[in-house]
Amino acid sequence: MMLSGIGVFRAGVALVLMCGFSKSAEDALPELSPEQYFSTLQPGKASLAYFCQVGSPSNSVFLEELKEAVRPLQDHGISVSKVNCVQEEASRYCGKEEGLMKAYLFSALLFNEVKYVTILEDLHNIENSLKGKANMIFSYVEAIGTPEHRAVMEAAFVYGTSYQFALTTEVALLEDIGSEDIGHAHLYFCHCELALDLTESCRRTLMEQPLTTLNIHIFVKTMKAPLLMEVAEDPQQVSTIHLQLGLPLVFIISRQATYEADRRTAEWVAWRLLGKAGVLLLSRDSMDMNIPQHANVAFRRAEKEVPVEFLSLSDADLIVSHVKNNMHIEEIQEDDDGDEEGPDLAIQDDEVAETVYRDRKRRLPLELTVELTQETFNSTVMTSDSIVLFYATWHAVSMAFLQSYIDVAIKLKGTSTVLLTRINCADWSDVCTKQNVTAFPAVKLYKEGESPVSYAGMFGTKDLLKFIQINRISCPVNIASIQEAEKYLHGELYKDLFSFTSVSVLGLFSPAMISAKEHFREAGKQLRGSVVTGVYSEDDVWILSNKYGAPLPAMLLARPREGRIESVPLASTSVQDMAQILANAPLEAFPEITVENLPAYLRLQRPLLILFSDGSINTQYRSTALVLMRQKQLDSFTPCWLNLKNTPVGRGILKAYFGSLPPLPQLLLVNLHSGGQVYAFPSPQSITEQNLRLWLRKLGASLENPITTLSAQEWKPPLPAFDFLSMMDAPTSQPPTKKVLECMKEKGVQESAEQPQGAPSTTRRGPAEVLRIKHWNKSNWRKEAEESSQHHKEL
Repeated sequence: MMLSGIGVFRAGVALVLMCGFSKSAEDALPELSPEQYFSTLQPGKASLAYFCQVGSPSNSVFLEELKEAVRPLQDHGISVSKVNCVQEEASRYCGKEEGLMKAYLFSALLFNEVKYVTILEDLHNIENSLKGKANMIFSYVEAIGTPEHRAVMEAAFVYGTSYQFALTTEVALLEDIGSEDIGHAHLYFCHCELALDLTESCRRTLMEQPLTTLNIHIFVKTMKAPLLMEVAEDPQQVSTIHLQLGLPLVFIISRQATYEADRRTAEWVAWRLLGKAGVLLLSRDSMDMNIPQHANVAFRRAEKEVPVEFLSLSDADLIVSHVKNNMHIEEIQEDDDGDEEGPDLAIQDDEVAETVYRDRKRRLPLELTVELTQETFNSTVMTSDSIVLFYATWHAVSMAFLQSYIDVAIKLKGTSTVLLTRINCADWSDVCTKQNVTAFPAVKLYKEGESPVSYAGMFGTKDLLKFIQINRISCPVNIASIQEAEKYLHGELYKDLFSFTSVSVLGLFSPAMISAKEHFREAGKQLRGSVVTGVYSEDDVWILSNKYGAPLPAMLLARPREGRIESVPLASTSVQDMAQILANAPLEAFPEITVENLPAYLRLQRPLLILFSDGSINTQYRSTALVLMRQKQLDSFTPCWLNLKNTPVGRGILKAYFGSLPPLPQLLLVNLHSGGQVYAFPSPQSITEQNLRLWLRKLGASLENPITTLSAQEWKPPLPAFDFLSMMDAPTSQPPTKKVLECMKEKGVQESAEQPQGAPSTTRRGPAEVLRIKHWNKSNWRKEAEESSQHHKEL
């Protein structure tokens, strides 16, 4: 047998067998002419056709086998026919060669089954023709031939006789119907059969899962199911198509007296959860099951042996939110190509790799950056101020950071004098080796006549943009006069940089203090790109020294937004201790903790006194914390707060501590670095100065019991190259000396709004101090802290 003319199709299949055999043992097969056969082909139906030349020699064995296969093939929806080829009805499937058999697998395009639309008017015309008659499945794919397009065509092959299919590749049409997040394929089920009036719009339900064959099948099956069912039996015993498809069930518990209102609520919820869960109306009055009196909703997960959850929810929106937050639908990713095996995203434990793989088709405007090679690298970085991204296309974190890098290029387009470049170390490994790049991604700043500066911040747009902008100026800046120094300290000299940093540092040195000044310069270079530093070393430097109470040598930490200037004596201070002070200078007194800034505050090695809040915190809480800080009551802690709306992971943290989400706000003391104890402020009490002070005293006297103790399990990076936190800590990894712990002195330029009238100036502890709670666990606190510090160094 010879196979030829093989093609792939999705709508209708016809396997054409050509032969040159005579009329023998063929009576059991329907005999048709070519014209008759092609007129009987139905959309979405497969067909096996046996083409024979009349008068040709016989092949009785093959015909007998074909007759035996007729019934099994029909059971699978495949029709079987014998087509007699005659000279009067020439067909290209009727071979001219005598005695030659061929098999063809060919496609029939779905001109009628899948209508291609380009404008909104075309879509409305199709919907109008279907109103009151049938429903439609409308899809948007980025291009013909993509995996999503293939999945839609496979669905049309299966469901083409039940639903009208429409397809577009026009993003504008997707925007016209009000779609959001148009960066990926969409599929809508249009309920036109329910629209009995031409003026009534077809309701559309969006499929939120990725467009795969299996997901479309599940989605269409749920569209065929009843919108709402009424039951009067144990919810644990109810079985619907939703459970079979892995979707949960929502039972709206109804009473006879409120039946109509309950049904309206159930229908509203059913429309909101269509395709995500099954909704049923459960009658409380007609069943013997003991339903809690307070419950008005029952939720049953699709997983077996999971008990029904009875809830009391005040409105329908809460019902929908609860279901969406508690759904677990396993996404099955299908290979784009059967011959290639991609990552199994269903079991992908590397979230970065999963994100990169999911966004692999997203086109980045790489033309905004200059791609370097071995031939162009040196000539580029030696002739212009350049930022170079060293990355590898096979490395997931590199590709994720590349998106942030391009975002920075977009923000700086046309405004920056720094050239943004990139080099793929997978192609040019020799260049990366010569530049001492040992881990990806890496970013370095090259300036003429200076050593390259490595970026050590977070792999995000905001921090990288800050690094680039701060490096526009010298490090440190040489201040020429007292007037210029005052402008510098009050944020008037570099106003555009204060959107990236809240503090500027000024080193004060007499002309003779050459060694101390060089130490300060070296420390500033270590923190280059993260903090603005300046140097004033003129003969009249004593004026600033006297004004701000800073015995020379000293540094001034200016916070123009808060109207504060802190002075730090630098006599006999090492370079590393100076770098530690500079690294902690941008830290706020009472910060909002985020995913990005948490590592910086954890470096202080203090217990976190953290307030969890569902939104912005009350000004009373902030004032209480600031007052106690001025009174030096919180020197042993890191006071902070966490906004659950900005950082939703905080909800998971609270659930891990309490077992369920506690009432908010919630004040906790979390001893991460020694012991792992978590203490909760007594919930019946209000957070006032007196109550908080009393609670801290009880903690110090060991009179409070922890609500939980965190596991001491170590979470080490899989390889040293993945120890990103250690890389970020490298410039300031050495512990501070005792001198630094006692040298911070604060003097207000203006009294803070929270500073009481006439209150004496307070001293701020060195931010690098490894502090402990006084009198709390006296016997082992310092030992445990030292062991914890040693563990982090080893890690």
